[in-house]
Amino acid sequence: MKSPRKKGAAFEPEKAIATRTRTLVVGPYLNANVPGATPMLRSSEARLEEAVGLTMAIDLSIVGSVIVPLRQTRPATYLGQGKVEELAARIADEEIGLVMVDCALSPVQQRNLEQAFKAKVIDRTGLILEIFGRRASTREGRLQVELAHLAYQKSRLVRSWTHLERQRGGFGFLGGPGETQIETDRRLIQERMTRIERDLEDVKRTRGLHRASRSKVPYPTVALVGYTNAGKSSLFNRLTAAEVLAKDMLFATLDPTTRAIALPHGLKVVLSDTVGFISDLPTQLVAAFRATLEDVISAEIILHVRDIANPDTEAQELDVRQVLADLGISGAAERRIIEVWNKADLLPAAEAQRLAGVAERRGEGAPVLVSALTGLGVPTLLAEIERRLSGGRDTYALSLPAEDGAGLAWLYSHAEVLSRRTNRSGTLSLRIRVGHEEAGRLLRRYPKARLVPA
Repeated sequence: MKSPRKKGAAFEPEKAIATRTRTLVVGPYLNANVPGATPMLRSSEARLEEAVGLTMAIDLSIVGSVIVPLRQTRPATYLGQGKVEELAARIADEEIGLVMVDCALSPVQQRNLEQAFKAKVIDRTGLILEIFGRRASTREGRLQVELAHLAYQKSRLVRSWTHLERQRGGFGFLGGPGETQIETDRRLIQERMTRIERDLEDVKRTRGLHRASRSKVPYPTVALVGYTNAGKSSLFNRLTAAEVLAKDMLFATLDPTTRAIALPHGLKVVLSDTVGFISDLPTQLVAAFRATLEDVISAEIILHVRDIANPDTEAQELDVRQVLADLGISGAAERRIIEVWNKADLLPAAEAQRLAGVAERRGEGAPVLVSALTGLGVPTLLAEIERRLSGGRDTYALSLPAEDGAGLAWLYSHAEVLSRRTNRSGTLSLRIRVGHEEAGRLLRRYPKARLVPA
């Protein structure tokens, strides 16, 4: 418990600065009616609301938010000149010190807007990087965030970014006590990136060893993925009785957490919680967190957790599936995915009943409607995970003397005990299920075990 308190204390000065920083959130979104524009599943209002949520995630004081409809983007400032002047007047009148622009700005656009606004400007990519810098708590997470920060810095004027002095994420755009505004040499950034990549390779090897040691047990791996704030950590806590940070907050979880859980018939699986995805996730972060997401790539089952009560749930689903496709999980690999419709407790009763009916009608591979908060549907989810995993497992029947407690304990540790019956003779008749790899060990210990046809 000491390290979280220590980390929180380290960010207190930056939090104090943030709460005093008057911030305007600007959503410059291309008009969907413009010929040739890409159709958007999310409304501009929903996109702006998400941008405000991201900005609030690092304690900034938001004084206003505004949607700026665009017919086209401008190479110099992204926004049109008239809108730039209008916003500049508002920024001066309301003494705004920071403008968060919900898009990816080029270095030139960011610099020109700062000059026009006479205030610090940060884009969506920079903001997400700052959130990750604030939340990462493990050494691996901090290294990944710093690598992504440096890749972002490399193409920009870095007079207000001080990672090479502080070597940690969080609030690079706000500065801090005793920090100086510096022009960082590209060679120094590249050298630092090379060192981090080397360190991350060591971390990757260590994670690979851990994964290899788990495969010797072996426990199947189940990974939770989903849009940020879909309730993955709450579901993880519900399934494992753990106490992972779970808040109604974007990117509450960054560092992966794993726990072993038992399915209804005793099969143990390793459950892994992962970082949440988001639309327009910076490419630097996808690359940096690829090592973390290897648990997802290698998982036997992937639980795609959706906030089914969110109006944008379909758009969020597409964003998550795009990231999974980028990780190579598409086509036949999608059979590993179980869709989990979470937050059923937030739905009106009639809508919850309708969605439950939809899930049932889809038959095999159907989504599972759950509430991580109340536990609704969790037994059904565990049974579905077990059903999916049983596809590659064999069922055996065997008898065991009732006094063989050690043998019975071995079976419960290394197999799923599907049924157990005590015969009149005092022996135990057992029906168990094991993976193909464990079948050899079972037959060496119990050569009379009989394979039961599927």
